[in-house]
This record gives sequence, C-alpha cells and structure tokens, in this order.
Amino acid sequence: MNAMSFLISTVFDLYIMVVILRIWLQMARTDFYNPFSQFIVKATQPVVSPLRRVIPSIGSLDLATVLFAYVLCVVKFVALQLVVSGGVAFGPEFLFIGLIALAKAAGGLLFWILLVRAILSWVSQGRSPIEYVMHQLTEPMLAPIRKILPQMGGLDLSVLVLFIVLQFANFLMGDLIGPIWYSL
Repeated sequence: MNAMSFLISTVFDLYIMVVILRIWLQMARTDFYNPFSQFIVKATQPVVSPLRRVIPSIGSLDLATVLFAYVLCVVKFVALQLVVSGGVAFGPEFLFIGLIALAKAAGGLLFWILLVRAILSWVSQGRSPIEYVMHQLTEPMLAPIRKILPQMGGLDLSVLVLFIVLQFANFLMGDLIGPIWYSL
C-alpha cells in the first residue's frame, strides 16, 4: 500500500500546488498572458469556472479557488485513509486536517517557488518567462527583507532569510500541532 499512498499523495499534492498557484497568481496580479500563467489557468479552469459562478470573490481573493484547494486537501486525506485502512469514518477532524494540509501545501509551494527562482537567477539571467512570473510572485516578500539586510556586493541573501523563516514556521507548526503536521 505504500506505493499507492505515494502515488495518491503525489498526484494530489501537485494539483493542489497548481490550484494554490492560481490563487497566488491572482493575488499578486501577475501577467496572465505569460505561458506559465496560461498553463495554470488552463489546468484549473474546468473546475474553477463553474464554482466562480456560485461563489463570489472578496477583493483579490478568489474564494471559489480557495474552496477548491481546501476540498482537494480533504479529499486527499480521505483517499489516503481509504487506501491505508480500507475504510473511512468521516468526521469533523477531516475538515481541520484539510485546513492544516492547505496551509502546509501553501508553505511548501512558497519554498519550491523560491528555490526555482534562486536557481533560475544563476542560470537564465532574467530572460525566461517563468522567471518573470517567479519574480512577480516572490518580490513582494523579498523586497522588505532586502531593505533590512545590508548590501553584500551583489549577493542577494533575502531568499536565504525567507528560507530560514519558512523553516522556523514549519518547526513551530510541528511544535504547536504535533506529529500530524509532519505526516501531511
């Protein structure tokens, strides 16, 4: 059952990240004509479009897409319970676990986006359309850190500082919530 659990978890995690990325792209008001942004929109549009007709947005926050990401997190946990134990007794704890899983997925996505941005900054020199979107997504978080850090002669340590903050938040959530945080 480990193989099935791995497959279910990976497929759900990747699609949850795509859905969260759509939320983030909308909130950051990135270039939606960028090929990377177009992929994200096309991958989520079949489900999000009907939901948006029913669930309104609040400002720049698309509640329909947030709800879709949350439901995916709950369904992932239910699917994993079905595979591991062969049955599931749905309870209110699943809703809480879905919320925790959504928060952890958002933090994981931020980590991967920062890592991709750092690697692309060494390789592509700003000419990649993906790098442009990564810059639009992360710059609002990195710019305040750069203002605080002293200049290092062209070396940008703001990504490293944000990595440390993310790792601290990960450990803090593990301390507050317990082992379930690490199992999601």
